[in-house]
Amino acid sequence: MRYILVLLWSFILGQVVGYIGGALTNGTYDFMLTTIISLICGFVILLIGQFALPKKETTKQVQ
Repeated sequence: MRYILVLLWSFILGQVVGYIGGALTNGTYDFMLTTIISLICGFVILLIGQFALPKKETTKQVQ
């Protein structure tokens, strides 16, 4: 579920940034290009989150 939400939000925020960026530069808004770039950024964020955080080690307590 976490992965779907990250990709959904990267899609939504990517579309907003693409539209505003196109409007500010007097360029055209391309839905497909913006979608591809935003989902690639979402996958990169997921990869960074997967490999950057150290795994928790479980230790056995001796009594």
